[in-house]
Amino acid sequence: MSVAASDLFLTPPQVAKRYGVSEEKVIGWVRRGELRAINLAARRTGRPRWKIAYADLVAFESARAAVPAPPTTRRRRKSSDVTEYF
Repeated sequence: MSVAASDLFLTPPQVAKRYGVSEEKVIGWVRRGELRAINLAARRTGRPRWKIAYADLVAFESARAAVPAPPTTRRRRKSSDVTEYF
């Protein structure tokens, strides 16, 4: 099975549609460094054209995955032979 080069990268609108969020939210993730993206604009000072690699999207998903809290162990009270009355 061959994979087309266009399938390896997603645009912010495609990612937004995938997660059901706005495009601005995806661009915010990119600007904050939470989601890696490549700027393919002709000039660095121009309007950015973000492309997100599928591997980076998988890493983003795993970093945000819900992880169950570790089980807590209850501490036992020390047993003593003395009965205390208050």
